[in-house]
Amino acid sequence: MSISIPRGTQDILPGDVELWQQIEKKARQLCEKYQYQEIRTPIFEHTELFSRGVGDTTDIVQKEMYTFEDRGKRSLTLRPEGTAPVVRSFVEKKMFGFAKQPVKLYYMGPMFRYERPQSGRFRQFVQFGVEALGSNDPAIDAEVISLAMNLYKEMGLKKLKLIINSLGDKESRQAHREALINHFQPRIGEFCSDCQKRLEKNPLRILDCKVDRDHELMKTAPSIMDYLNVESKAYFDKVQKYLTQLDIPFEVDSNLVRGLDYYNHTAFEIMSDAEGFGAITTLCGGGRYNGLAEDLGGPETPGIGFALSIERFIAALNAEGIETKLNEGIDCYLASLGEEAKDYTVGLLQKLRLAGFSAERDYLNRKIKAQFKAADRLNAKYVAVLGDDELKNNIINVKNMETGEQVEVALDSVVEYFQELQ
Repeated sequence: MSISIPRGTQDILPGDVELWQQIEKKARQLCEKYQYQEIRTPIFEHTELFSRGVGDTTDIVQKEMYTFEDRGKRSLTLRPEGTAPVVRSFVEKKMFGFAKQPVKLYYMGPMFRYERPQSGRFRQFVQFGVEALGSNDPAIDAEVISLAMNLYKEMGLKKLKLIINSLGDKESRQAHREALINHFQPRIGEFCSDCQKRLEKNPLRILDCKVDRDHELMKTAPSIMDYLNVESKAYFDKVQKYLTQLDIPFEVDSNLVRGLDYYNHTAFEIMSDAEGFGAITTLCGGGRYNGLAEDLGGPETPGIGFALSIERFIAALNAEGIETKLNEGIDCYLASLGEEAKDYTVGLLQKLRLAGFSAERDYLNRKIKAQFKAADRLNAKYVAVLGDDELKNNIINVKNMETGEQVEVALDSVVEYFQELQ
């Protein structure tokens, strides 16, 4: 009986994984420039972290989490997102006491959500995200957004659209909340059961409903913009000013509601405008979450961050037809003729690798012609051919695969020869 891969997961094979590695490398390099440091949190956490941190009215907590009970009867959940674990670690490890403030972190790793698999969306997916904790400066909102935009741009994406909104501070959100309840309550029976439950708990989440998004009350729902107090409006104006200063185009959409309960003030999404990308155009989402650290037992700490899916990143690259140079080839392929020469290449291969060169040899006892074909498949810059006669004479023939030029090199100085070529 054959065993197949679980639905909603994928194997990333050689030939494909190199693009993943390139994106991950670019993300790490960019974070270094922005002074964000890596944090690694557990794959699973106590379920309460997500029900409290993400919000028990969200689809993630209600429908999508992989939750299980361990042998100690503890409820644990495979992490569905990265912010709550990072903030949990921030509080637990007392990072608010670090000398370097704000604390700027990034993470990269698998997340898990039980949802319907579709193009660019999996049940196990890889997220890259950043979190900046400890600053109320709207300039860091702009910085976080610029980091995400620059990552996409440095990989060649051009058809991007940034949407921003303000969810306001606690006072503004409360006023908007009451207006939403008054708006939806008379006809809430026409909405789905989820929306009916959200009316009192978190009516803002009704605006994010995919089932009732075409209902006429959605179009006339009170806008958060009409309920922003002076402080919230000034904050949002500053964010827009800084984005303009950074030459980052944006659109304000008062209907943008992030799917997690902890957001306030700045909320944003980066979307793909590429033709044929698909119905779900969001590549990246994030926002400010002042209050989350307090909810998880820490001191009052402002924070902002974003998360993006590597899978959707790659889908956007494909939609724009962007080809990236992945296989730069190896430095040298060792071809051998004769048993003694073949045995000698084992040690020579090791010397080349320890000297910093990428190198390979034949392991299938192929003829010399087949060995050259193998070198071509590996895009080898040079092929070094060693036969039993050459071994006795302490020489090796090195062929430049681009020019076809071939030279005879002393076998005991072949490593130095390649070092001089660099």
